[in-house]
Amino acid sequence: MNQVFPMVPASAKALWVMAVILVPLISLLGYSAYASRHTKFEVSESGLRIHGGLYGRTIPAESLVCSGAKAVDLKADPSLKPGLKTNGIGLPGYQAGWFHLKNGEKALVFLTDRSSVAYIPTREGYSLVLSVKNVPVFLNSIRDICR
Repeated sequence: MNQVFPMVPASAKALWVMAVILVPLISLLGYSAYASRHTKFEVSESGLRIHGGLYGRTIPAESLVCSGAKAVDLKADPSLKPGLKTNGIGLPGYQAGWFHLKNGEKALVFLTDRSSVAYIPTREGYSLVLSVKNVPVFLNSIRDICR
């Protein structure tokens, strides 16, 4: 004859601890999912403003090295691919935050499409690697603010 004995149920305290851990994590993942589809890059005379995501910021025009800005296909130029993530989000199809590139450079990355990438070095010790629709027009806008 088999006898089954249930465990004493956990107190509400255990459920609250799990909620305190899970709610911020789920919120962060939800916000990251939203940002992966809604981040925007605004070019103005004052510089480049990245709207969206946890790593959005404004980079002043004088910090951009426009002569080094170029269009990149990361499938063809693997040296600029993000490698080691130092503080960021690395999901399949979406990378955002601080990475070291394969060439050793530090970079602020907002990457979804590896074939439509703008690479922009800065005077601040890092580069930008950005998935942008219409990269040539974007880079022309960047070059215009550096003149």
